[in-house]
Amino acid sequence: YEACAEAAAWLRARLREPPRVALVCGSGLGALAQELSEPQSFNYADIPHFPRSTVQGHAGRLVVGHLGSAPCAVLQGRFHLYEGYSPAQVVVPVRALALVGVHTLVLTNAAGSLRPHLGPGHLLVIRDHIDLPGLAGRSPLVGPNDERFGPRFPAMTDAYDPGLRRLALALAPKELQARPGVYVGVGGPSYETPAECRLLRRLGADAVGMSTVSEASAARHLGLRVLGLSLITN
Repeated sequence: YEACAEAAAWLRARLREPPRVALVCGSGLGALAQELSEPQSFNYADIPHFPRSTVQGHAGRLVVGHLGSAPCAVLQGRFHLYEGYSPAQVVVPVRALALVGVHTLVLTNAAGSLRPHLGPGHLLVIRDHIDLPGLAGRSPLVGPNDERFGPRFPAMTDAYDPGLRRLALALAPKELQARPGVYVGVGGPSYETPAECRLLRRLGADAVGMSTVSEASAARHLGLRVLGLSLITN
């Protein structure tokens, strides 16, 4: 908690206005930050306790400004278990931004399809997830619980906010063929074998990726509203 509070204090001292919505941009999706008006930009390397993004397509930068009338924080790049980070390190930005004042988190990712009707360029609006690392004990909530973040046993029944999901489905451009579905998070970094894909389909997953689930769990622990969006790329 103290590390996240220190990162939050560092940001508060520099921000003209605290963000209320945070958007985590997956691989190749960071260009959204260019849409912000009156942006302030911070390299992850300068923010106390933020890990370093090592993956191509992740700029490693926090940009804060306005999207329309909403004060937003856009995270250009995230952290993954396969980079060697612990689950708790992966979610430092989510926790720090919640302490700054964020109440809504939008998680985006690039994902692989597990269903014939989902093709490259389609959008999966996440209805639910399967957290394979978390089920195996690699959750950011493992260890002593700090009540300042949230309760010991947070409910995940509505991990992805139904109202935000309905809004996303209603507003998505038709060419994205947006539909709700289940995202499964795996550890990576190797892509899945055909046998693993068959297993994941039988578990009920529609798309697979190597991120998002830890951040969603930490966000719900904090009481944030969460929207999840998977851009199907392969």
